[in-house]
Amino acid sequence: MIKAIAIDDEPLALNVIEAFCKELDFVDLQKTFTKPHDGLKYLKKFSVDLLFLDINMPPIRGIEFYKSIQQETMVIFTTAHREYAVESYELNAIDFLLKPFEKERFIKAVNRAKEFYTFRRQKEEIKNQFLFVRADYSLIKIALADILYIEGLDDYIKIILPDQKPIVTRMTMKNILEKLPAKEFFRVHRSFIIPFSKIQNVRNKNILISGVEIPIGSSYEEGFMKLFSLNI
Repeated sequence: MIKAIAIDDEPLALNVIEAFCKELDFVDLQKTFTKPHDGLKYLKKFSVDLLFLDINMPPIRGIEFYKSIQQETMVIFTTAHREYAVESYELNAIDFLLKPFEKERFIKAVNRAKEFYTFRRQKEEIKNQFLFVRADYSLIKIALADILYIEGLDDYIKIILPDQKPIVTRMTMKNILEKLPAKEFFRVHRSFIIPFSKIQNVRNKNILISGVEIPIGSSYEEGFMKLFSLNI
């Protein structure tokens, strides 16, 4: 369940958000505030997953308000002023709702928040996940969070880890991919599997991870770019 609050100096706008949220079974709108100061005090005491935030709320703009909060909270900006859209997306806002907005548009925005919320939780879970492979006559435990990338070598794979010797095990790329969480690991080339969390940059059909350039195969490019856009 996504815990949310809404801040808007117009009570009618808050009523609309509250009514729409009641129709969604994955959002718990816990509080609404007409005064930004009251919303800020709440955020200092309680963790919130999603913030519905008006931009034009004198004496403070919603954008400055969002920059001032300490916790990592998703935000959907709401405003009657279209000119704030670019600035809001520069803050990695989940969405920008132009008032007055219809229920369908609101649901689309909240579904985006749901996708990001699910992805973020899965990334947290992966920190505690492990993979076991056979190598050097032993069963070796590897933390998924430590994997930089995986390289295919015919019927073997080479698992690259930071500050240690690569682990080589007899396994196909298809088999290892089936053991990895699909939201985090993606095959970008017939010979390479990469974790999204380790990407430093993507440029000219190459991915940089720990100083190593990994090529993106033409048959994998479209799928990779689609998932990569959800991860940034």
